[in-house]
Amino acid sequence: MIPVRRWGAQAASPSMIVLGIETSCDETGVAIHDSAVGIRAQGLYSQIALHADYGGVVPELASRDHVRKLLPLIRTCLADAGLDLGDLDGIAYTAGPGLIGALLVGAATGRALAWALDIPAIGVHHMEGHLLAPLLDPDPPSPPFVALLVSGGHTQLMAVDAIGAYRLLGETLDDAAGEAFDKTAKLMGLPYPGGPQLARLAESGRPDRFTFARPMTDRPGLDFSFSGLKTQVLLAWNRSDRSDATRADIARAFEDAVVDTLAIKCQRALEQTGHRTLIVAGGVGANARLRERLAGMTARLGARVCFPPPHLCTDNGAMIAFAGAVRLRAGLADPLAISVHPRWDMADLIEI
Repeated sequence: MIPVRRWGAQAASPSMIVLGIETSCDETGVAIHDSAVGIRAQGLYSQIALHADYGGVVPELASRDHVRKLLPLIRTCLADAGLDLGDLDGIAYTAGPGLIGALLVGAATGRALAWALDIPAIGVHHMEGHLLAPLLDPDPPSPPFVALLVSGGHTQLMAVDAIGAYRLLGETLDDAAGEAFDKTAKLMGLPYPGGPQLARLAESGRPDRFTFARPMTDRPGLDFSFSGLKTQVLLAWNRSDRSDATRADIARAFEDAVVDTLAIKCQRALEQTGHRTLIVAGGVGANARLRERLAGMTARLGARVCFPPPHLCTDNGAMIAFAGAVRLRAGLADPLAISVHPRWDMADLIEI
C-alpha cells in the first residue's frame, strides 16, 4: 500500500493558470487550465502508430517518445493560449498509476519547470483526473454522486462523497472493460488498437444473431468480470464462417453484453447509495451505445448522468490540469522530490 503523501502548504490563489501534463502510458497530453475561463489550450500526441507493429504498448518506446514530444507540445499550448511560462501559477502532472518510465518523463519535466519558475507543482492521480473530467462541463455536478471509471486498465464504481473522498463500491475481478474490448478485437483479427475498431464494427452488426452472458448480474454485488466474455466470443468465432458479417454480428453481441452489464451495475449503485447523479469517465465512456443505455436508465430513475465530451474520455492533459488546479487552489502542493507511483490506491488521496 502506498502511504499517504506528504503535502507542502502553499498559498492558494483565487484564480490560477495551471499547466497540466499527462504521460502515464502511450499518449502525451498537455493543457492549460485557467480557473477564470476553463481550458485555454490543449494538445495531444498519440503513439498508436508507434506501437501498432507490436500489437500493444512497449514501455521503453513510450517513454522515449514522451521525451521527444512533451516540450514541443508545452510550447505549442502556451502559444495557442497566448501565454508565456511566466504567466503560469502552477503545474500539475500525472504521478500515477501508469508506466513508471512514462510517468517519470512528465514528473521530471513538471517538477523542473516548477522549480525554475518558483511556482507550486502537484502530482495528480490519473484516475482522479478521469473522475473529475465531467466537472469541466458548464453545468458540473456536485458531490455526492456515483462514478463509473471505465477504461482499458480500470473498471470501478466509486461513491464520491467529496473531492478526494472516494469509496470503492465494486471493481473488475479480472479484465477491465476496455481491456476486454481490445483482447476480443484482437482474437477476431482486428487491427491495434482493437477496442475502438470493435465498437465501430458493432454499428453494422445485427443485435439478435448472437447472445452472450451479462457476467455477475445474476447475483448481488457491484463487482465485474469480463474475462469469460472473451471465451464466449472465441468459441463463437471459431465455430462461425468468419465472414465480415459474422465478425460484425459478434462484435455487436459482445458490445451489448458489456454495455448491459455496466448499466445494470450502475443502476444498482445508484439505488444502493441513494445518489441521484452518475458520472462516467475513462476511455470506454466515449462509447455511443453505453452513453445511450445509461442515459435511458438514469432517465427512468429520475436521476442524472454526466459524461465528459468524447475527446476528454481518453487520456488527455485537460483532465490533469483541472484536477491539479482543484488541489492547488485548495492550498495543496508536493515537495520538490520527484515521486511517481505505478500503483496508487485512490484511498490514499487527501479529501478537499
